[in-house]
Amino acid sequence: MAPSPSLTGALDRLPETRRPRLWLSLLCLLLWAPGLLSLPAGDRDESRFAQASRQMVESGDYVRIRNGEVERNKKPVGIHWAQAGIVHVLEATGLPARGWIGSYRLAAALGAWLAVLATFSLGRGLVGRRAAFLAAALLAASLLLVAETHIAKTDAALLASVVAAMGLMGRAYLSPAGFSARAALGFWLALGAGVLLKGPIAPMVPLLAGLTLYVADRGWRAGMPWLRALRPAWGIPLMIACALPWLVAIGIATEGRFFSQALGDDMLNKVGSGEEAHWGPPGYYLLTFGIAAFPGAFVVLRGLPHAWAARMRPGTRFLLAWAAPTWLLFEAVATKLPHYVLPAYPALLLLGAAWACDPLRRPAPRWLAWLGWAALFGTAIGLAGLAVALPLAADRWLNPVSLLAIPFAALPLWVVVRAAREGAWARAGLSAAILAVPLYWVVLEGVLPRLTAPWVSHRVAAMVAAEGVPAERFGITGYHEPSVVFETGTATHLLKDGTEAARFLAGGPGRVVAVESREEPRFEAALAALGLRQFAVGRAEGFNYVRGRRVAIVLFRVP
Repeated sequence: MAPSPSLTGALDRLPETRRPRLWLSLLCLLLWAPGLLSLPAGDRDESRFAQASRQMVESGDYVRIRNGEVERNKKPVGIHWAQAGIVHVLEATGLPARGWIGSYRLAAALGAWLAVLATFSLGRGLVGRRAAFLAAALLAASLLLVAETHIAKTDAALLASVVAAMGLMGRAYLSPAGFSARAALGFWLALGAGVLLKGPIAPMVPLLAGLTLYVADRGWRAGMPWLRALRPAWGIPLMIACALPWLVAIGIATEGRFFSQALGDDMLNKVGSGEEAHWGPPGYYLLTFGIAAFPGAFVVLRGLPHAWAARMRPGTRFLLAWAAPTWLLFEAVATKLPHYVLPAYPALLLLGAAWACDPLRRPAPRWLAWLGWAALFGTAIGLAGLAVALPLAADRWLNPVSLLAIPFAALPLWVVVRAAREGAWARAGLSAAILAVPLYWVVLEGVLPRLTAPWVSHRVAAMVAAEGVPAERFGITGYHEPSVVFETGTATHLLKDGTEAARFLAGGPGRVVAVESREEPRFEAALAALGLRQFAVGRAEGFNYVRGRRVAIVLFRVP
């Protein structure tokens, strides 16, 4: 059974629609909506970022970044300002957004949406309208970006600034004579926003691309007219000025600790060693690309030989200079996390889409084609298997909704293979992006939010709320994941051990304390020594996926 002619024609005509940004926005909504608002706060980075932004809203201090009483001197303030601004807007409409993790994720989703639109709008001049549309759709559907939109942190927003800057730099490279001062202003403002989001990472990408182009084009002969078109004489000071007021303010507020900790303890440690056990060998990103770039990896892998063969074309040359040095730099860094190479993804997807839309394309080498199929089939089957296995492993029950992942994983595979046999690779890629929607809905909305074992903090917060106890009268020991503070409130007391938990419970009326099972004997002994007896009002058992062990937390109060 072949796809219907009407569906085939609709997919072929979609890139030529009069409202491509509207269609891309709709695709983003369908891909990212599942789980965005329903998944509880995750550990650890998401809850740390969201809690720091929440404390900005609560304290009115928009300079210092703090998690509880601890300074969080790792990343600049940009994402916290964005998250706090969204919380203020939502609360102005009457929504209780301050303690809701979904409001903090909206900043990441907004950044990802802008990155997708920028990939299309600014990629048209590099690879053409059809290829830019396909690349933007595949970026929206990529597993890595879908995951980043569901985590309230920096990287999706950083991607927007990088794509905007690199798209404008590409225009300057292709047509320096027609590159206006207004476009140069946009380039440097995008980099300024990136500096506020993640420091030197945003300007690093165009810097590496520029150095690569200088060598490849023999810039000492060509004179690099594209660099003059970018107006660096006033652009670099403008980029610095975007972040300078806050940098001065945070330096004064922390007496210089922000710079020593952000540059020394955070950034340099990641370069030299695998920080927080996130070590990976060179080639880590290459080995995980098929999963992270699903479902578009099979198009990119087929398109890379074509891109290298066409490297003398200015657009292709620029995209290679964008992706290759950034990728190689992060492969050389000791600390490795999948999202580090996300700034290179738009360039890679544009190269793959250019191959898929080229009527004169050459077939990829057989081994690379098979590698692409393995990435597509392996990841789709893996997601379906994960959807079925997670409820069984975590909660020991079979979620009937999870079984839908099996046909929803098989459908895109069947459609993509049919299109590929016809040589319609652009349709195959677009079909993969669109048909990933139901699979993501099953995993992110039908399975993950309905688990109980991983969301320990959410269940502890529900028990505390049922007792009607404010955060300042609640303490917890033995389980100090950042999500528990975000879920229960900033004033939550993190107690050192069972003895301190007993003293806290005895310290005033109307208090409750949550005790992890390992601390229960010490807690009960200390409470008995104080001449008090306790009774349990709730119990939450689950799995601490950060530490990889099961936990049991009991909520106590005294008569």
